[in-house]
Amino acid sequence: MVFAKDGEDLFRSEEGSSSGGSDPAAPVVVGNEYDVKIEDIAREGDGIARVEGFVIFVADAKVGDEAKIKIDKVMRRFAIGHKI
Repeated sequence: MVFAKDGEDLFRSEEGSSSGGSDPAAPVVVGNEYDVKIEDIAREGDGIARVEGFVIFVADAKVGDEAKIKIDKVMRRFAIGHKI
């Protein structure tokens, strides 16, 4: 790992840790549940929900669905969750 003079990492991975850790700036946490509304559909067909503007991809969801989801993985710019 390469460090700057102040000790901070110069390079950070786009993903959280392999254990599903989350970026401190993300408003969602792996394993937590959220009530969301599906607002859009991604190119791959997953539903898109948002928590505090943060994008969450949800499989097997349609626009307009209101669902309780559980977060599986948190990345820097988005998260992946599933309906429960």
